[in-house]
Amino acid sequence: MLDRHPHARSVLSPALAPDGQPSHAYLFHGPGGSGKRAAARELAAELLAADGPDPGGARRRAVAGVHPDLTWVAPSGAHEILVSDIDQPVVAAASKTPFEAARRVFVIERVDELGDEAANRMLKTLEEPASYVHLILLTDRLVDVLPTIRSRCQLVRFDPRPEGEIAAALRELGVNGDSALSCARLALGDAERARELAGEEGIALRHAAEGFARATRDGEAGVRRPWVDLLGAVRARGDATRSELEGRAVAELELYPRKERKRVETEWGERIRRVRRRVETSMLDLGLQLVALWFADLAYLEWGAEDLVRNRDRRAILAEGGGVSPDALRKAIELVEDTRQRFQLNVTEELACEALAYRIEQVLTP
Repeated sequence: MLDRHPHARSVLSPALAPDGQPSHAYLFHGPGGSGKRAAARELAAELLAADGPDPGGARRRAVAGVHPDLTWVAPSGAHEILVSDIDQPVVAAASKTPFEAARRVFVIERVDELGDEAANRMLKTLEEPASYVHLILLTDRLVDVLPTIRSRCQLVRFDPRPEGEIAAALRELGVNGDSALSCARLALGDAERARELAGEEGIALRHAAEGFARATRDGEAGVRRPWVDLLGAVRARGDATRSELEGRAVAELELYPRKERKRVETEWGERIRRVRRRVETSMLDLGLQLVALWFADLAYLEWGAEDLVRNRDRRAILAEGGGVSPDALRKAIELVEDTRQRFQLNVTEELACEALAYRIEQVLTP
């Protein structure tokens, strides 16, 4: 598992040696699909097997996720970490001795989605854990992990999978050759994002992003209003997420006494609102990234560097948009990146995308 991750191997191999001293907290970071979760499970299995009467059995149960001293935490609603996700399962449990192993291991996914309150609850556990406690934190976005969390962990880097390997995995799922390679390249090494782009919603987002780029290149932003389709694809994903979570909420409500259902329903409503917002924000960011990569592909064609083109399955259409100077395309990309940054300030999405379209049009058309 660690053969293609030299940094991870250099950090973890000595720690797992017979006389090694594993850290109390690791932060595994790298793009989605790089192998962080599998490595975390294997590390947990080795930690729990050490000094035990049945190392083989402990490893098998840890890998299967059924070892009593392994706690695996994922954000509630699949997109956020609430205080309730870590308060009892991690903070409280970390103060209790192991059930059968010499250690307790806690794995927390998407730690970049820890809110301030949940992070504050974890700080003491990270700073002064019991000697038998080991935490493995996972993130696809190291830059978004709170500094107070990041500084208390040993960082372990996982490198992206080669694009050829990602494309091959997509072909096994039935994606055709050029589309598989395009999704792999557009995902920038993130295997999970590549699978997302190859799916129905990803195809719709790619189409909308392409329409946005082509309309501004053709000087027809005012006529085509391409931001409408882009935001429509984003909101369709948000609607699908909301429907999925509403179904889960209905199923969970049935498990509560009638007198508690109002409270649980309110909590689910707030959770659904936050999760949908996060999903739509992520999709819009991805959509604008696709717009920027379309302009980058046009620049590659102008430079005669066709082998660098990411939208391999759209080369004929890209060729139709030629004739723009690479310098103008660079300015267009900068405008897109500036807008992506502005969304962190909670600007109005529709107005920002409309303004972006007109600004790009100005730099791309004579």
